[in-house]
Parts: sequence; C-alpha cells; structure tokens
Amino acid sequence: MNECVLVVDDDREIVKAIAILLRKEGYRVLEAYDGLKALELAAEQSVQLILIDVMMPKLDGLSAVMKIRERRNLPIIVLSAKSEETDKILGLSMGADDYVTKPFSPQELVARVRSQLRRYTSLGDINTALSSGEIHNGRLSYNTEERLLRADGDPVKLTATETKIVDLLMRNLGRIFPAEEIYRRVWEEEAFAPENTVMVHIRRIREKIELNPKEPEYLKVVWGIGYKIEKMESHT
Repeated sequence: MNECVLVVDDDREIVKAIAILLRKEGYRVLEAYDGLKALELAAEQSVQLILIDVMMPKLDGLSAVMKIRERRNLPIIVLSAKSEETDKILGLSMGADDYVTKPFSPQELVARVRSQLRRYTSLGDINTALSSGEIHNGRLSYNTEERLLRADGDPVKLTATETKIVDLLMRNLGRIFPAEEIYRRVWEEEAFAPENTVMVHIRRIREKIELNPKEPEYLKVVWGIGYKIEKMESHT
C-alpha cells in the first residue's frame, strides 16, 4: 500500500490521533498544523491524499484547498466542526472531494480515505495505452483508456472524482442517472442524502466543459430524476 496521506489541523492532538490511525492501516503520514505548511508539503512531497481542517492559522483550509487544486488533482477530504449543509457545499465547491464532520468515528474516516484513494489509483497512469475507447460526442471526446476528456480538442483538467462521474456519463450517453446511483457508483458506498454532494461536482464539471454553464448544452439535469450527458446527433 504505502500511499502517503498529508494530515493538516492546528489541533496537534487530532493530527496525532489521525496519524496513529492511518499508520495502523499501512499508510505513510505527513503532518502539518497550518495551511501554509500544507501547501509546502503538497508541493515538495509525493502525497496521494490530503485530510485538511477548515479553521486554521496563517492560511485557512479552504483557501489551501483552492491553491493546492491549482497544481494537483489528488483527493482532498475536508475536516470541520461545522456540520451545516452550506459549509459542506462551500468546501466541495472549492475543490474538496469529500467532507467529514467532527467528531467523526475512526472507522468512517478510514473508510473515506480508503474509498478516495481507491478511486484515485483506479484511474491508473494517464500516460498508458492510447489505443481503444475514444467516445466522440459533439465538442466532447473521451478516451476511456487514458480517462482523458477533451473539449474542442483541449484536455479538461478534472479531479479523480470528477473523472469518475464523466466516465460514467460519457460511457452511457443520454442515460439519466439519479444522484443516488451516481454517488453509489463513484463513491462506492451507500448514499445518504447525496443530492448536494453530487450537484456540486456536476456544477464544477459543467464550468469546465460548457460554453455557457448556466445554459448547459451537454451536462444536463432532468428535474426530479437525475443527470445525463446529452447525446449529440452530429459527431465532430
């Protein structure tokens, strides 16, 4: 295993407890106590996942997430004492893949870390096999081997979670997926009120692929049912 997890929280006891927990599971752990140190370690070290608190000195967690996202597509799980839905949505909007509310159970935290890493590593080496599996749909093309989406010929920079959603929808053009099914397939766990989590990721993908995200041509919501990527008649 030996994946490296960066744990960031200004409460050293929490960092220590999480580090012990993750090392027992076989992960390598790096520790930081503020957002600036998190940026430094994320840039210098081979990190596969970040667990980061929201309220921190020097640089808060959400600002750190945005800066890390500019350079890295690795999974980020936000830790916060705030359980309000708006805070959760804000964290996801800024680039987090998942959100865990304090106090959390050790089992839940480990399960979420494992799930995010599995999704991230299952994307494989994006430089492998250029051969089969090119899906063309209007302005979009998706290479199923590389897990690479292009819009107007340009690569679209997606996170691991966004890639899994795109993979599901591009392989099933025109099919409507309820939020519950998207969550179950992408997060690989049973969904509990997944609508907001899925919606935020859909919105982020839309901003990356649509000419006008407010009037999407491709990634559409079918009210009361779910989401789909519209199948275009003419392929270019």
